[in-house]
Amino acid sequence: MTTTSIAACLGGDFLAQALHREHRHFPAAVDVAGLMTWDDLNKLLATQRLEPPRMRLHHGGPPLHVGDYTEPVTTRRHTIWRRLQPAELHARLADGASLVLDSVDEMHRPLARLAEDIERALRTRIQANLYASWTGTEGFGVHWDDHDTLVVQLDGSKHWRLYGTTRPYPLHRDVEQPAEPPAEPVADLVLHAGDVLYVPRGVWHAVAADQGARSLHVTCGLQTHTPTDLLSWVCEQLLGHEEWRRDLPRLAPPAEQAEALHGLCKLLAEQLDDPRLIARYTRAMDGRAPGRMVPSLPYVGGIPADGGLRVRLTTARAVLEVEEDTVTLAAAGSEYEFAPAAEKALRPLVDGETVALATLAAAAGLDVESVAGLVQELVAGQAAVVGSML
Repeated sequence: MTTTSIAACLGGDFLAQALHREHRHFPAAVDVAGLMTWDDLNKLLATQRLEPPRMRLHHGGPPLHVGDYTEPVTTRRHTIWRRLQPAELHARLADGASLVLDSVDEMHRPLARLAEDIERALRTRIQANLYASWTGTEGFGVHWDDHDTLVVQLDGSKHWRLYGTTRPYPLHRDVEQPAEPPAEPVADLVLHAGDVLYVPRGVWHAVAADQGARSLHVTCGLQTHTPTDLLSWVCEQLLGHEEWRRDLPRLAPPAEQAEALHGLCKLLAEQLDDPRLIARYTRAMDGRAPGRMVPSLPYVGGIPADGGLRVRLTTARAVLEVEEDTVTLAAAGSEYEFAPAAEKALRPLVDGETVALATLAAAAGLDVESVAGLVQELVAGQAAVVGSML
């Protein structure tokens, strides 16, 4: 785990001045010791069946053919998987290919904690991809991404050239593509271990390990939220109105069509006039955000009243709302209502802590059995996970 969180290193002006607007470089921002090592990567490659495109090699753009570094294996159950060939992998990497491992946060807990730290600060889903390279050959060439990214250099150094945008805020599914990038970069940076780089979506960039050192870095991609997403959510809210569920009068006379549109516009305008609409949308998306699912074995029959058991939420974006008579927790797609006494047991979990049941019970003035029952409800909804070694 980093000793300085990503959220802390971004600084107080990041949200107001940089997020979605301009790149930022934070030299020596975090201590990356233990976050992800070459031994960790070797272990993942050796023990996981990482079928492409989860794990792939890139050389100047498109991925290399999987047969260049794996061989097919047929099991006794007549299934086929691709076995990694280390010697061929080494040869491709030495020849200039870059190794990419998608969603590494799902397989390596320290990087999951990194992603959760960013999610908690920026209130959006994070996917962490790992990149390793050994030569000055660019794995992808000059390109842009359809999402903002936070890059953490884990080992070695990586050369980044940023060329700016030629279409503001491009999307994965867009009506047109950005124009070609400028010939000269607007920023020329070399990241070293512990450096953090923020790159907004649409910024053309090229990346190479051309500093005479191997490179290992993780890129944390931020899920994008646009007015289109907001309106899609608003349309869901309007399904409670009969007018919004009716068939469109496609074959009706123009006057009847105009009357139907007028009614729809009125309902939509009522929603858009709410100054708290974006805040409501953000709260809804936070409560829906799926957790990083982990089983709570061996406790398949319920969580025992064992004060030493530790618990954490599976999501970094849980929402806790406290009212006079109830406490409501929205987490991992479900909502839970508890008595007011539960607030002090839930608050540390919502803040991202991993806590023993006995500690939560003492904080809330409850017995361990009551807290175990509360946690069992969260585990059943996939909002929490328990274990003795979390």
